[in-house]
Amino acid sequence: MNTHTSKLLAFKIAALLATTSGVAHLSPEEKGLKIAVEADKRDTGFGDTIVEMEMVLTNRHGESSTRKMVLRTLEGVGDGDKTLITFDEPRDVKGTAFLSYTHKVEADDQWLYLPALKRVKRIASSNKSGPFVGSEFAYEDMTSQEVEKYTYKYIGDKNLDGLECFQIERYPVDPKSGYTRQVGWIDKEHYRVIKTDFYDRKDSLLKTLTFDGYQQYSGKFWRADSMRMVNHQTGKSTELLWKNYKFGNGYTERDFDQRSLKNAR
Repeated sequence: MNTHTSKLLAFKIAALLATTSGVAHLSPEEKGLKIAVEADKRDTGFGDTIVEMEMVLTNRHGESSTRKMVLRTLEGVGDGDKTLITFDEPRDVKGTAFLSYTHKVEADDQWLYLPALKRVKRIASSNKSGPFVGSEFAYEDMTSQEVEKYTYKYIGDKNLDGLECFQIERYPVDPKSGYTRQVGWIDKEHYRVIKTDFYDRKDSLLKTLTFDGYQQYSGKFWRADSMRMVNHQTGKSTELLWKNYKFGNGYTERDFDQRSLKNAR
């Protein structure tokens, strides 16, 4: 049995333990996994989306620059989601495109199209901790957050800005991750991520991501209007502002192949 197979088997066994009715006492690890599984379950079935995204990069002196892009997502069936991001503004990055295939267990596949060079560059899995186009988001932050990519531990119940939340810790399975662990606050009512702290390979606090302005779509799916990542070690920050979500666009696998990198608009 190879490493990935054994990890997946361990996940399935743990998930079964965590979700079986009648279990009187769950360990912190089982409860953490159960919360993550429930959060994932509540966001299953959206199909596909397209949304406009504005990226605001702010340096340690408070100076900002803005990029505008469009993000398309195709929900995975039996595996992770596929994501295509295309840049519209400013002019020097227009036409740049990023394609990501998230996998539940294996390393993600990611490509970047650079129009100035007219070529597609594959992002090596060893570079996943690098900054996404100069932002405070890493390449690994720009993929769907599949449950199987982490192990979990429930820390306790916390009140965050008036919201009752579960606080859980999760640990990346991939040894090439740029993080040792992440601490997340998930609201108890809707199982939405409200805040996440990221710890670097030295286990020092690196970044904090906060989610604001949640709205519900299709009567079920919650999406934040704003995601702000603050880097505590550099003083820089990046905010992602989302608008005009559209669900059910009829996308297929062909809309997310490597040819789509050059043709996306």
